[in-house]
This record gives sequence, C-alpha cells and structure tokens, in this order.
Amino acid sequence: MSTSLGQISKRETVFNGAPLVAVQTDPHQLAHFINRDLSLIEFFRRVLDEALDQSQPILERVKFLAIFSSNLDEFFQIRVSALKEKLGRKVEVSPDGFTRHELLEEIRVRVSELIETQMACLREEIIPELSANGIVLATYDKLSFGERKSVDTYFKKRVYPVLTPQAVDPTHPFPYISGGSINLALFVKPELNKRVARAYKNIGDEFFVRIKIPAFIPRFVPVGDGEVKYILIEDLVAANVRSFAPEADPDCCHSFRITRDADIEFREDETEDLLEMMEENLKQRRFGDVVRLEISRSMPEEMSDYLTKALEIASEDVYAIDGPMNITDSFAIASLNRPDLKERELKITPPAAFGKGESTFDIIRRGDVLLHHPYMPYSHITDFLKEAAEDPDVLAIKMCLYRIGADSPIAPLLIEASQRGKQVTALIEIKARFDEANNIEWGKRLERAGVHVVYGLLGLKTHAKTTLIVRREDDELRTYVHLATGNYNPATSTVYTDLGLLTDDEQIGSDVTELFNYLTVYSQRESFNKLLVAPINLRGRMTEMIGREAENARNGLPARIVAKINRLADSQIIQALYEASQAGVQIDLVVRGICTLRPGVPGLSENIKVRSIVGRLLEHSRVYFFENGGNAEVYMGSSDWMPRNLDRRVEVIVPIQDAEMKRFLKDEYLETYLRDNVKARELLPDGRYYRVKRGEADNGLDAQAAFQRMPITV
Repeated sequence: MSTSLGQISKRETVFNGAPLVAVQTDPHQLAHFINRDLSLIEFFRRVLDEALDQSQPILERVKFLAIFSSNLDEFFQIRVSALKEKLGRKVEVSPDGFTRHELLEEIRVRVSELIETQMACLREEIIPELSANGIVLATYDKLSFGERKSVDTYFKKRVYPVLTPQAVDPTHPFPYISGGSINLALFVKPELNKRVARAYKNIGDEFFVRIKIPAFIPRFVPVGDGEVKYILIEDLVAANVRSFAPEADPDCCHSFRITRDADIEFREDETEDLLEMMEENLKQRRFGDVVRLEISRSMPEEMSDYLTKALEIASEDVYAIDGPMNITDSFAIASLNRPDLKERELKITPPAAFGKGESTFDIIRRGDVLLHHPYMPYSHITDFLKEAAEDPDVLAIKMCLYRIGADSPIAPLLIEASQRGKQVTALIEIKARFDEANNIEWGKRLERAGVHVVYGLLGLKTHAKTTLIVRREDDELRTYVHLATGNYNPATSTVYTDLGLLTDDEQIGSDVTELFNYLTVYSQRESFNKLLVAPINLRGRMTEMIGREAENARNGLPARIVAKINRLADSQIIQALYEASQAGVQIDLVVRGICTLRPGVPGLSENIKVRSIVGRLLEHSRVYFFENGGNAEVYMGSSDWMPRNLDRRVEVIVPIQDAEMKRFLKDEYLETYLRDNVKARELLPDGRYYRVKRGEADNGLDAQAAFQRMPITV
C-alpha cells in the first residue's frame, strides 16, 4: 500500500482558518490508526463540550455534565481495568504506536484535564446560573440558622439511623469499600478509658474512620419548603459528624470514592449452565480490583497516602477533584420539572402509512414501512406486539431482547401471548453489560409464564434487534418481521435515534426464521437470502462491498461510500476503506464515538471525511450506503464496524429494497447529517475534533432539529 503518512509531520493543516502543525517526531501521529481509548476520551470531550455550550438551556447543560461523568465511570470500569490487567504481560507496541504504560499515562493526562474543565464549568457557570433561575445548590455554612435547623432535623430522622461509621484499629481492619459510593474519611483521636487506652498504646493516637453514604439516600437534600434549594448529603453528614464522634471536627471530613473493575471474565467453555455462571459472576463484580480513587482536593496528603496504601493502588490511580464527586447524580437536578430551562419537547409524527384503527398487518402487506425514532412514536412497535398477542391467527412470536428495561411493556406482552396459547420464543442476552441482572430477572419471569427462553449463545452476544411474527392467513403461513438498529426498550427510545423496518418480504422472513433456528439449536448457515448476519457473512460481505466500490472507481464507474455508525475500530475494515480511498472512492463517515481511522492523510485516506454528531439525542442508528456503479445499495441494522460486532456478536443488517426508502435514506437522511454545521465536529488526522464552520450567511443546520421538521412519507 502506498502511503504518505509522514507528510502529516511536514505540512500545516488549515482548519477554520487556523494552522494545525503536527509533530514530526511523534510516533503516535505517524501510526496508521488512532488509539481507540484516546478516541473514546475525545468522544467524552465532545459530550463535555455540550455542557460548556452557553447557548444550551441550563438543565440540558447539567444533563451533559452527568452523562460525561457516567461515561467516565464506565471507561475506568471496563477499559482502564483491562489495560491494567495486561500490564504484567509482554509489553508490545500497538498499531497506534502506544505501549500500555504510555497509554495509561496519556489517559491520566487527558482525563485530568477534562475533569478540571468539568469542575470549573460547574463552579463558575452552572451553579451560578441555576441559582439565578431559582435552583440553589448551597453549602451548609451558607445556610441561615433556621435552614440549618431544618436540615439537621432531616439528618437526625432520615439519615443518622442508617449510617455506620467504621474505625480502623487492630480489631477492625480496613473495611470493604463498594465501588461508586460516596464516602467521608477523617482521623479522630477519641477519649479512651484507661483499660482500652493501655490496649491501644502502641498503635498511635488517631484512628482512621470511614463513613459510607448509602446510595438509597438522596444526594441532594432539600432545604426548606419555599424556593428550590439543596445541599449535598456529604456536606450535611460532615456538618453533623459529632453525632458519631464528639471529638471530630467537621472541617476534617474529606470525601472519597473508588471505581472497581467491572469487566467480568467469562469462561463460557467451562460452564454447563450459562445462567448460573452469570449469576455467580455478578456477585463477584462488586469485589473487582480498585482502578481509580477520587479524593477531594482538600484531603491532606497523609490521608491520601493512607487510602492509597490501604486500597493497594498506585499514586497514578488517584484523582484529586476540586468539587463534588459522582456528578452522575445530578440527573436528579436535570430532571426537575422546569420546562423553561430545557429543550422544547420533541415533535413526534406518526408515519404516513399508519391510518386510524387499521391493522398493522394490513399496513405491512401494502408495503414495507420505515420507522424513525424518536421522531415517530415507539408505540407503533408495542401496539403491533399487542395486536399480535391478541390476534387468534398469530401462531408464533420470536424476539431478540438485548436490553429490556426494568419497566418494559414488551416482556409482559410476550407473557400475554404465551398465556393465549401462542408459541413464544425470547432470546435474552444475559451478557449485556450492566443489564445482566435485569435481563436475568425478566428471563425467569418469562420462563415461569411458559415462554421459551434462550439465554444467548456460548461465545457470542446476541445484539440483533429482530422480531418474527408468524400468522395464519388463508390456510397459509405468512411471516412479518421487524428489524431495527435499537433495543426493544421504549424508555431509551425517547432519547436514542434509531431506525426500524417492518416488512412481510418472504425471503427476509425465511432468513429470520433460519436466524432463530441458529440461535436456538445452533443450526449452521453459510449464507442467507438477503440478510447480512454476524458472525456468518457480515464481515465478508462488508469487505466485498467496500472492495467493489474501489474496483468501480478504478474502472471509472460511480463509486461512493457513506456510513453512519456508532463506532469504527476494525483494522480490516479500515484497511479496506484506506484502499478504496486510494482508488478514488469518496467516503463520508458519520461516527458518533470511537473512530480509529485517520482521515485526510495524503496517499492513505485523503478521500475520507469523518464527522461526529453529539446533540440532545444519542445517535444510535446504523446505515450503510454503497453507490455500486449507479445501482445503489442501502443497508441498516444493529452492527457497527468493530471486531466485536463482526466476529463476537450475532448482528443483523437488512437491505432496504423499496426505491423511495433508499432515496430517503441517501438523499435526506444521510445528507442531513453530512450537512449539519451546528452539532457536527470533524475529525482531523491527529485525532482531534473541531466544530464545523458555518458560512457567513448560513443560519446553521442541526440535523436532529431538522428531522423534527422533515415530513417522512416512506
């Protein structure tokens, strides 16, 4: 492969009028791939940018601060923990040029910078603006005498009885610290009676005391009954610390919080019962190794050193926070009933194909239906399932459920269908990270109701979003299929952008029937009529279609690739895209999160552009367009271009066959994202993102806002 990657270091790249000079000696800049973990951190930066945007309503900014913290927690639980586990193994340089030690150091630098930015935003902008709008986040020392009396009463009645301070001494070892909890630490020097004092004479004068604040206690304590005013629960506990230790000083209380490894190691080949193994592994997750210690910046070095030693971590794992920890809890503030401080409610429009009172089966028989959520009601899916559950002619319902949701209306509909005598099959993925316990509970409830439950496949996660309904019509069986990019979870459907296809195409129905056979009895298929299914034929077909575009470009035929996905980190796919770029194929990628491809590198990827859209909704749909010499092909489905999606998950991609749907997805759907100049950021070769610059006469195009105004007739 001919590349001129070194040219990055010898030239200036101009972006929005500003020169960007790459460093010639940096091996990471010269690597063909951007590091996936650093790319993920840059996604976190884009989320944080939304909180920094002063044009956003204040409660939306609070929401993005909370999302940023939640993302960072999971990053340490999964990615950082995995890197640490591999430190003792053979040191090797990855394709992005980093050793593991170098990468951990760079992660610390970037994360520390982002946390500083987050805390400064909270202190200097968010809290003052909230106060100006009648939502006051106060500290205990700023309360009036009457307010202090009120919150102290709250403490005595609703907090004090459930707290259990723990001292460390020869009879009380350092306690187990649960991941994610807020804790207060202090040293106390108690007045001991003579006999006890003699017993402790050799251990020093002070004791370390830890006070855990249980998660079920609200983080934001209301102050008074008038204006909306709160103090943090840790502030209130510290102010009342003498309730536990009369000799303690509230000013000597310091907050800390740990993050534990939550990446469960599966040994599926050694288990005889996948469900039992998962339940046992979930019990072990809470005891994972400590991968991060957050401490209040005011914590004295002596106390920080003590915690570092007691938790058996390195100083590099300690992050001093100049503000409150676990900002994820501020979702409680973001959800306050203040519509004047939030984005306007989404405009939701039913698809044109749906008429009042008409059977969904009749609608689908007239032609395929494309659903675009949340701009279209998700109730069309639940209503369709309800109709199927009640229809005496429906004989079977089969569904893949990845993330069900605690209050799912989907699972009860499957139970109802089973109770009405239908053959109901639910493929429940109990390895869906952080939803394992909820999925297991729903699986057991479905089993008790007579539903045939399959708990995934050994060695694979089932990530496909697929439903099959078999109906008896005129002494024949007709199949109805729903294929989607998003989970069957109505709660998340209001904040995720996703697409769904309803069809009664006979060949697709046959493919989905075979898919469920594959999932339930491990039947092997090498190909399908129309569907692309991982890990069977999806990787090969995607690589083939990218190569076909390259060959068309070499032969002077129309060639273009547009893909909207969540993540891109598969080296084989990236290599194929590089080769297509060198052949002259214009490639436009809309990648929400991780992207390890370097766009715009002369001789390597100069025909590739990458952008990311971060807005009020989480971009979750996956759509692929291939020009195919003028005979365009469009696909949608559950898979990203990641090794896990292509090789280690069951994924389904469906071709869009209706001509008007293909036109809409290419000319309106994908092009709207490519023209966004409000929320879009472009990826530069060095891994940085910059907001797309608007023209002087351009009022700006926000893709998510545009879809609310766009009439969808397909």
